[in-house]
Amino acid sequence: MNILELKSFLSELLIEKDLPQFGAKSIALILLLIVFLVLGRILFWITRKIILSFFVQIAARTKSKFDDILINNKVPKILSYLPVLFLYFETIPVLFTDISERLASFIQNIAEALLIVLIIALIRATLKSVNDYLKTLASFKDKPLDSYLQVFMIFLWFVGSILISSVLTGKDIGSFLTTLGALSAVLLFVFKDTILGFVASVQITVNDTVRIGDWISMPNSNADGDVIAISLSTVQVQNFDKTITSIPTYKLISDSFINWRGMSESSGRRIKKSLLIKTTSIRFLKANEIDVLKKIDRVAAYIEQRQKEIESVNAAQKVDKSLLINGRNFTNLGLFRQYAQMYLQTHEQINQNMTVMCRQLAPTAQGIPLEIYAFSKDKVWINYEHISSDIFDHLLAAIPYFHLECFELSPMLPKV
Repeated sequence: MNILELKSFLSELLIEKDLPQFGAKSIALILLLIVFLVLGRILFWITRKIILSFFVQIAARTKSKFDDILINNKVPKILSYLPVLFLYFETIPVLFTDISERLASFIQNIAEALLIVLIIALIRATLKSVNDYLKTLASFKDKPLDSYLQVFMIFLWFVGSILISSVLTGKDIGSFLTTLGALSAVLLFVFKDTILGFVASVQITVNDTVRIGDWISMPNSNADGDVIAISLSTVQVQNFDKTITSIPTYKLISDSFINWRGMSESSGRRIKKSLLIKTTSIRFLKANEIDVLKKIDRVAAYIEQRQKEIESVNAAQKVDKSLLINGRNFTNLGLFRQYAQMYLQTHEQINQNMTVMCRQLAPTAQGIPLEIYAFSKDKVWINYEHISSDIFDHLLAAIPYFHLECFELSPMLPKV
C-alpha cells in the first residue's frame, strides 16, 4: 500500500463515520502529516544516536584530535538530518498530489532547497573542523586560515543561492547568471570590502606580512598589541590594555604599520634612551680631579693610556698649561661617556654581538643628550624594562662622580 492508498483508506474510514468528504480528506491528510513528522523525529533521534556513538568510538580509539573537533562542530548532528530530510522528500509531497500537482511540486522544491542548505551546512562544518585542526599544528598556527574559509563559504553560498533560487522558481541557472552579470557593478559595490579583504589576505599570506601572534603598532587605527585573529574583513589586535581593535584587512596593505616580529626573532631588544646633561656642568678636568677618577675601575686603564697620549702631544707642541683650555685635555662629559660605554660592554644582560654604543646627540634647549644605544638579551617586556631601568639607575647615580648634572626644569617661583 502506497501513501496515496493509505490516505484514501483513512478518508474512507472517516467517511463511514458520517464525516463529510472534504473534512475526512483533510483529517486524513493532517493525521498522516503528524505521523510522518513524528516518524521523522524518531528517525532523527535514532540516527543521531548511531552516528554520534560511531564518532565517539572512533575518537576514543584514535590519538588525533580531528574527530573530536568534528563532534564539537556538530558534524554528526548535521548528518543525522539527512535521513529525515530524505523521508520528508519522499513522503510529504506525495500527500498533496491528489489535491494539487502545483502544491506538491512546490513542497518538493522546498524540500530540495532544504537539502541544498543542509549540504552547505555540512560542508561548512567539515571545513570549519579542518580549519580548527590546522590551527593546532605549529606550521599553520599563525596563518590566516579564517580568511580562506570565509572566501570559500561566500563562494559556496553564492552558488547555493543560485541553485536554491533555480529550484524554487523552476528557472534554469543560466537565466540567473545572466541577471547577475547585468548587476555585476552593483555586486562589486556591495562586496567591495569583501573583495579588498580577500586580495589583502592573499597578499598578507604570500608576503608573510602579518601572522597571528605578531605584535604590531598602527597609530592611525589606535592599535598597539598582538594580532589574535585575521579574517576576510578584519584583523583583530589585542592592545596591551586588553582592549581589542578591529582593523579592516585591506588597511594592512594600504596603510603603514610596524611589525615587531623582527625584534622578537632577533637576538636582542633595543634600548634607545638619552640622559640630558646640563650644559653648564660640562668642563675641563683638573689634574687632581683626574687622579680621583683614576680610582674608578672601569675607566682607570683608559685614563692612564689617554693621559700619556695627551701629555706627549702637549709636550711636543710646548703647550702653555697655565690655562686648561690650551692643548688637549680631559672633559668630564668625555670621561663619563667612556665610562657609560665600558659599563654597557661589561653588562651581562647586554648582547655584545649587536650594536653597543654611548653617543652624544645634537645639543638641545634642555641640554646635551647622551644616548644609550644597545640591545638587551632578554626580550620579554617586563624583564626588558627592568634591565633598561637598572642601566639608567646606575648611570644617573654615577653622573655626580664626574662633576656633571642632569637637566631639570626649575620650579616656577611666585612673584613677590
